Amino acid sequence: MSWKKMLEKVLPHAMLKAKPNLESRIRILKRDWTIVYNMLRGKNSDFG
Repeated sequence: MSWKKMLEKVLPHAMLKAKPNLESRIRILKRDWTIVYNMLRGKNSDFG
């Protein structure tokens, strides 16, 4: 099942432009987790 069909099933009346919103959100999450991952690994920070 595609992500579009799953989204339509969960939010049938939402009328969202899902793909651009989801792609943007995924990029933001990847950026944020990269920052956290690098902090925990000790890159560019004093946490290591």
